[in-house]
Amino acid sequence: MDEAKGKAKEAWGAATGDEDKKAEGRAQQRKSAAEKEATQKERARQAEDEAQGAEKERDEQRRKDSRGGKGLLGDITGRLSDR
Repeated sequence: MDEAKGKAKEAWGAATGDEDKKAEGRAQQRKSAAEKEATQKERARQAEDEAQGAEKERDEQRRKDSRGGKGLLGDITGRLSDR
């Protein structure tokens, strides 16, 4: 929305010869672009965090599966009870 307002201000400034209004419009467009970029970076960071969390869960599950679903104490207890 700010980008459209900025373009409109810039166009109005150009049409009326108001250099301050043109500059204000360009500044508003730059601000809008910076906000979009910041939002995209935040989304990318969140996606990275989610991916790392999923990878951690997967690795944890693989460790559990490789132990036969038993924890360290469960495995020892099972061996002792087999005697």
